[in-house]
Amino acid sequence: MYQKLILVGRLGRDPEMRYTQDGTPVTSFNVATDRRWKDQSGQQQQRTTWFRVTAWRKQAELANQYLSKGRMVLVEGELNEPKPYQRNDGTYAASLDVTAINIRFLGGREEGAGAPHEDAPAGGVTLEDEEIPF
Repeated sequence: MYQKLILVGRLGRDPEMRYTQDGTPVTSFNVATDRRWKDQSGQQQQRTTWFRVTAWRKQAELANQYLSKGRMVLVEGELNEPKPYQRNDGTYAASLDVTAINIRFLGGREEGAGAPHEDAPAGGVTLEDEEIPF
């Protein structure tokens, strides 16, 4: 069996990089995706869904270096088992965690502070199968 999830959205905050005990870099960041539609009465509706993305190794280092809050990104990855939790207001939700397989930095330098440096990779970074941490 196989699954692949493709997300296009914006980072909700700057990425956070850390290292495992064996020194492997891992970076986490949140991506917001928006869905827009018109309801039966013709009113514009919008729903935002948040995903927590985890990138490993070289991809983690590049994501930490070139991504920032508000930056548009495309993430290809695998959805992990959703984790239910209770919000502060008592409602229930699920954390949607994604392990990144490929990350593409979208948008151009006109995006402002979130734009990549001149030496940023033009496309995504793809991990080989033996590099995937599971």
